[in-house]
Amino acid sequence: MLPGNDDYPNLGIIRGQARGPLVEALRQRISQLEGVRRPKSDSPLSTGCDPLDQLLPGRGLHRGTLVEWLASGDGSGAESLALVAAREACREGGPLVVFDRARQFYPPEAVRMGIELDRLIVVQAASQADNLWALDQALRCPGVAAALAWPEKLDSRTFRRLQLAAEQGRGLGLLIRPEGVRQEPSWADVRLWVRPLPAGEPGVGRRLSVQLLRSRQGGGGSVEVEFVDEARVVHLAPPLARPADPRRAAGA
Repeated sequence: MLPGNDDYPNLGIIRGQARGPLVEALRQRISQLEGVRRPKSDSPLSTGCDPLDQLLPGRGLHRGTLVEWLASGDGSGAESLALVAAREACREGGPLVVFDRARQFYPPEAVRMGIELDRLIVVQAASQADNLWALDQALRCPGVAAALAWPEKLDSRTFRRLQLAAEQGRGLGLLIRPEGVRQEPSWADVRLWVRPLPAGEPGVGRRLSVQLLRSRQGGGGSVEVEFVDEARVVHLAPPLARPADPRRAAGA
């Protein structure tokens, strides 16, 4: 269960009962954190993992886009990787807004990944419609560095609206979704499939496989990821061999 404000006084938690008050509370909280505006740079954003950056055609992620992290189940590692990417997006200013309608987000996990607690906003909407509406508004806000959400179902029209919102706000939209949506159309700039790997030798961190399923810039392939939690560092194994036809991997 998500701790309250008394447990984490620097954490902004916004609980909404109606769409209007929810968005207004979100807008006010973001305005409090806009002392440092994010630069309008078009340079790639690192994922926080060099080999994963090298796997991506643009050598990183791009502002103003959506990134899908397809999870093979609870504990797949998709959330951890998304938080690392969010940390990199927040380095140049702006908060991370987390949309936690299920109230299962654990703030210490974000802190462990290097995200400053006082630049973290958690939104707990009363309905799925309000949750998507608030996500749209956050993505449109130029003061938001990154937005993290868990939308299981997205119709094409809503997905497209979120993509346009991210394009307008120039932040990074991070969507964690079940792997069962692999065959559905996507408006995300990048779609990554995250799966846990068998435990290695004693003392070795958690190992994950990250496969690039789709990128608007093309490309494909996989990398293996190893987390060393106690140092807040993500180490990655060398990239796996790319397939001969990258387009085949992109459409997998």
